[in-house]
Amino acid sequence: MQQASWCRHRRASSRPGRCPSGRAPAGTSRWRAAGGAAHGLTAAADAGRRAPGVPIGGGPSLPLDSERPSRASRRPSGVAPATKVRDSEGREGCEGQARGRNVSATPHPGDPGAPPGPAAVVLLGPRGEVLASTEAVARLTGRTAAELRGTRLADLFTGPGEWPDLDELAAANAAGSGDRALRRADGGTVAVRLDVQPLAPGDAGQLVTLTDRAAARRADEDRALLRALFAQTRVGLAIHDRDLRISRVTADPSIPVRGGAVPATFTLPAAVSDLLIPEDAGALLDRLRRVAATGEPLGYWEHSARVTAAPDQERFLAVSASQLQDSGERLLGVLSVFTDITEQFQARRRMALLHTAAERIGPSLDVESNSEELAGVLVPEFADLAAVDLFDSVLSGGEPDARLLGVPVLRVAATTVDGEPWPDDTYPRGSAFRLDSLGEVRRPVGTILRDAEVSALRPKSLNDIAGTATALVPTRAGSRLTVPLRARGQILGSLSLWRAAARPPFTGQDSELVEEIGSRAALGIDNARRYTREHRTLETLQRSLLPRPVFEVSGAETAGSYVPANTAAGIGGGWYDVIPLSSARVAFVIGDVAGHGLNATATMGRLRTAVQTLADLDLAPDELLTRLDDLAIRLADVGAGHDDSPSGAVGATCLYCVYDPVTGLCSMAGAGRVPPVIARPGVPAEELPLKPGPALGVGGSPFETVRVKLDPGTLLLFFSDELVARAVREGRPDAALEPGDGQGRESGDGRPRETADGPAGGGDGNGGGDGNGGGDGNRGGDGPEDRADGAGGTDDGADRARARRLGVLRERAAAGAADGDSPDAVGRAVLDALLPGRSPANDVALLVARVRSLPEGATADWEFQAEPTVVAEARDCVLSQLKDWDLTGNAFPTELIVSELITNAIRYAGGPVGLRLIRDETLICEVSDPSETQPHLRRARPTDEGGRGLFLVAQLAHRWGSRYTPDGKTIWTEQLLERG
Repeated sequence: MQQASWCRHRRASSRPGRCPSGRAPAGTSRWRAAGGAAHGLTAAADAGRRAPGVPIGGGPSLPLDSERPSRASRRPSGVAPATKVRDSEGREGCEGQARGRNVSATPHPGDPGAPPGPAAVVLLGPRGEVLASTEAVARLTGRTAAELRGTRLADLFTGPGEWPDLDELAAANAAGSGDRALRRADGGTVAVRLDVQPLAPGDAGQLVTLTDRAAARRADEDRALLRALFAQTRVGLAIHDRDLRISRVTADPSIPVRGGAVPATFTLPAAVSDLLIPEDAGALLDRLRRVAATGEPLGYWEHSARVTAAPDQERFLAVSASQLQDSGERLLGVLSVFTDITEQFQARRRMALLHTAAERIGPSLDVESNSEELAGVLVPEFADLAAVDLFDSVLSGGEPDARLLGVPVLRVAATTVDGEPWPDDTYPRGSAFRLDSLGEVRRPVGTILRDAEVSALRPKSLNDIAGTATALVPTRAGSRLTVPLRARGQILGSLSLWRAAARPPFTGQDSELVEEIGSRAALGIDNARRYTREHRTLETLQRSLLPRPVFEVSGAETAGSYVPANTAAGIGGGWYDVIPLSSARVAFVIGDVAGHGLNATATMGRLRTAVQTLADLDLAPDELLTRLDDLAIRLADVGAGHDDSPSGAVGATCLYCVYDPVTGLCSMAGAGRVPPVIARPGVPAEELPLKPGPALGVGGSPFETVRVKLDPGTLLLFFSDELVARAVREGRPDAALEPGDGQGRESGDGRPRETADGPAGGGDGNGGGDGNGGGDGNRGGDGPEDRADGAGGTDDGADRARARRLGVLRERAAAGAADGDSPDAVGRAVLDALLPGRSPANDVALLVARVRSLPEGATADWEFQAEPTVVAEARDCVLSQLKDWDLTGNAFPTELIVSELITNAIRYAGGPVGLRLIRDETLICEVSDPSETQPHLRRARPTDEGGRGLFLVAQLAHRWGSRYTPDGKTIWTEQLLERG
């Protein structure tokens, strides 16, 4: 015997009951069939009636609006209910655009979306006989309407005794439903769902609707699914009508926002613009219109959804939408599914901000650049105003002061939204103040000071506002967030952020995010601080090893400029020097050491000292470079094994030039250096015909000396090849010739540098060669030919770029020579033209010298035979000349010096013997002989008959020495001038 359960409903019930298996709810009766099967039947205690055609299955049914159950029990407390308003018929909206569009396949019969067929309805009389039936009943039972008329419906049941349940419903004048099996005319059976409705009061009989049980089950599931979807609140559902007004939403009418729920004050149907602010509502409606017009679903779309009740609170939704159609494929509206992703969106935004901060903050080795990047990352995405305040000592590379209060603080970065002016009532960028002035500022709304390290920044008094009380807090600020910039256990300063009052205040999550960004930025700032300290130390050491920028001697007026490399590797080992030599001569030196950093600077100091020592020996330029080359090899051998880095002496370059103002003769030799430019007044400037030899320590062909006669007033320009090497910036081979354009800055911080002759700012650099076959004599090149051109490459573009830059240098030199400009002015003009920003990729040294000749009559020379009688004659000549120069005060010591030196020359070297007096800043006396034996000073014993001549000369002279000449040697002395 088949079991069947029946549920009967109260006519005026506000909520349909449901029969759990094996138990009848209150107000029900238990019936047992003849076969012993239990049939549960739910009956209504009061009379009532449902409209025909409303399904009343065992699953949850959809009541009419007047019978809709109350959902107050499911509504969160504090949330106002939403009232549903029924739509009127005949509205247009978007239906005309979608009419006739086949946007979905026709569903199969029995599917949940299949259109319902004609209802199988039977009208029963008082005794349960069939009075009338629809055609659908005939198809369901296999019997025609005529065959069914007069037949008791109970006779069609497969199980005997099942009709009394219907009799019970009829007696109670109640409605009910249940599953039964009917016999078909062909002997088969069909499982159906019976929905029984009583007729109007006074009319005996019932109206029974028969539905295929499988279809009824699917309908129950559909209704249950629909109820469950609109009852849950985790995923939002909304049905929009043809005018895109919201006609139905999820059971929870509240609008969830971050930090709480805002009660909905609208009624259905409601416009989207009543719910969201105009900007967000417009964006959503645009996409819903597209879905309604085209039928193309909106897969996934994230957008801001700020509600009108709380427009200042951030809220983001992920929205999907699809078109709704009726069985005739006519537009009904749009279904939207939305999820609150505010927390996820904000988390992604925080991660994106962290990623951006990691990319932008830190690569630069400049403190101010890192601070500006930190402020720029946070505005406007995170705050409206941002300021970075650092201790003054941090900017100079020093250690931050641990006292905090009373220590000078400098505002190194200040950023506003869209470049707006910085508030007038707040310290601007570049302002200096002390932290002890914080005691009188007012406290802004929402201030967050989390770490104990910032306690020093906290105002001492939060109530007093006097004078400059708002200097640290903008008037329009609605909230402030301050975090310390701490790195390696030291506080470098602080980061202050402000938001306007119209923007949501800072939260604890915001503070944690800024603290993480601030910690990363502090490491970058501290790295830049330490680099600044090391860079300044090296630069100080480098400059201490260089001569004065402007140096003047009798034979020349000079001006040197040194521009350190602006790279992360540090400054290089470039140098220049001006060395006074004997007999009023002067030596010009320019060189460079391979590499950067402390090793390069130390090696440069060694080589410069070696050059000065060798120059004091009055060696010829080629011989001096030969000995310097030996020193470079020895330094490389000594340094091998201490570390893996090669010695900077190997591959170093040097040019050594000696100028004699008496003869006007200039002799020079180069080791891997480009030749200098010579500019004579009224004549185009040109490069001297010097073929440099190999770089120091490399070996190869010997060094060659070139000699040239210079007229007084001639300019000599000695320069690093970096000054004219090819500049590469963003693919442009000659970008350095463009005024104001940076030239291949490696560090990217654009920090202004200082030259030896004064400060210079901007951003430049010219990407020249540094060990790449070019630049500074092509350090690390393969041979003297490669090192000679210094082109930084062999392609035509590099050669053309170098030629253009060299042409600019020659033009500036020629103009300076013609106008009689000082060497300092000429040097500045050259640097302004070729290095406008003073920020090269490698060290640049520039030495400008204007040669002079001694005044006429400032020299006197004689030549004597190697005979003892010439000593007295030489003394007479000297006394006469000193009298003419009004230097009779030097007569006696000069007589003794000349007597001793000529006597020694006659005795040990033979003739001829030359004598020359030079009146310069000192009185110079020279005695030349054909011997190549150098004199040696020794202390004579009391019993020695000789050996006292040189000792006497050394006591009488201020300085003395000897040098080799092509014809022998020359012994010279210098005396301070003493007028008679």
